[in-house]
Amino acid sequence: MPDLRRGVRQSKKPIDVDNADVVVVPTARRGTRRGKAQAPKAPMPRPAGRGRGGRGMVNQNNNVELIGGRGPQLNLDVALRDQLVVGNVAENLVADCEEEGSTSPVPERVQVGNSPTYMLERKLGKGGFGQVYVGRRVTGGSGNTGPDALEVALKLEHRNGKGCNYGPPYEWQVYSALNGCYGLPMVYHKGRHGDYYILVMDKLGPSLWDVWNSSNQTLPEEMVACIAVESLSILEQFHLRGFVHGDIKPENFLLGPPGTANEKKLYLVDLGLASKWRDTSSGNHVDYDQKPDVFRGTVRYASVHAHLGRTGSRRDDLESLAYTLIFLLKGKLPWQGFTVS
Repeated sequence: MPDLRRGVRQSKKPIDVDNADVVVVPTARRGTRRGKAQAPKAPMPRPAGRGRGGRGMVNQNNNVELIGGRGPQLNLDVALRDQLVVGNVAENLVADCEEEGSTSPVPERVQVGNSPTYMLERKLGKGGFGQVYVGRRVTGGSGNTGPDALEVALKLEHRNGKGCNYGPPYEWQVYSALNGCYGLPMVYHKGRHGDYYILVMDKLGPSLWDVWNSSNQTLPEEMVACIAVESLSILEQFHLRGFVHGDIKPENFLLGPPGTANEKKLYLVDLGLASKWRDTSSGNHVDYDQKPDVFRGTVRYASVHAHLGRTGSRRDDLESLAYTLIFLLKGKLPWQGFTVS
C-alpha cells in the first residue's frame, strides 16, 4: 500500500496486501499525528487476483437475475449453486481446535441455554476470531430455516481466543442490538458450552467469494450491478441502527439457504469488527479519533481512513463496498501484490 501521508507510523511487520486478511495491530500509545499529504505512488499492474481454491468448471453463460427482497434477485444456475454449496461445506469435522490460544477439542455435541442439542457435522469456515460449523439437531426439528431448522450454523469461539479476553465475544452485543435487521442472519441462541462461546444462527449458502471464484474469477456487469443495489440496501439499514460493519468484503456477503424462498437473497455476516458511529445517548456522531498504530479490517478492501487508523464511519463501509464491487467485476484491485513495510 503506498504511503498516503507523512507522519503516519507504519507497522514494523511487513503486510502482504494480496494475502492479508483481518489485521488488528495493538496500539502502543494514544494520540494522533498530523502531517502533509503525499501523492500515492502509481500501482503496478499484475495478473488477476489470487483465489482461495481451484477454479470451478462453470458455464459462463449463466442467466443473471439478482438478489434480495428490496431489489432484483440473483438467479444462479442450479448446477452452479449446488456446486458452490458442496464446495463450501466439503471439509470434514476437525476434532482438535485450530483457534489461537485454544487448548480444548471442539465438542461433538453442543447445547446452550434452552436450545436443542446439535451434533457438529462439517466445518463451513474459519475467521480471525472463530470457527463456523454445521449443527444438526439430534432430535426433532423441521425445515431449512427458523429456530426449528434441522440444520443451523454454529459459530464457536474459544474462551481464550483473541475476542474473548473479557468474557463473551463482543460480536454477541452487536447481534443482540441488530437481530432482525434487514440482510442479517437470525441468531436464535447463544451461550457457553465447555470452553467455547457458541452462537446458534441461520445456516446460509455460498459467499460472493465462492460465486466469483467458481465463475472463472469474474462476474457479469449485470450481476455486479444487482449486488450493488442489494448490498446498499443492507448497509442502509445497518447504518440506520447506528453501526458500521468495518469489514466489508466478498467473503462476508452470503446467499440465502439453498432450496428455500430466500436462496437468492443476500446477507451480511461477521460482525466482530462492527462499531457504533452514532452515540446512543445524544444521537450525535461519535468523536473523531486517530490511532496510527491500529488497523482494523481486511487490508485489500479497507478504506483510506481505516489504513490511517481513523475512527470508522459510514463512508468507510461504502468505500470498502466500492472496492468489493470492482474486485468482483475486474477480478483484481490495483494495489494487489504490493507489500507494505
